[in-house]
Amino acid sequence: MERLNSKLYLQNCYIMKENERLRKKAQILNQENQALLTELKQKLSKTSNTKNNAKNSIPDLNLSSGGSGQNASSSNN
Repeated sequence: MERLNSKLYLQNCYIMKENERLRKKAQILNQENQALLTELKQKLSKTSNTKNNAKNSIPDLNLSSGGSGQNASSSNN
């Protein structure tokens, strides 16, 4: 009975060590994941800002052609 108890005790110690090792690894992976997520959000934000700036710098041709199109149809009447 004592032998079985010792064996179970050693298995329990091993499981607790392994559990702690895996907990630390999970914590490190979570930190890496958070850092990568932050980096991705920053890149997406920069890309979005670049696209918005490009849209703002290009004039809307529909506005200018629509206005002259109305003038042309008015002058034809």
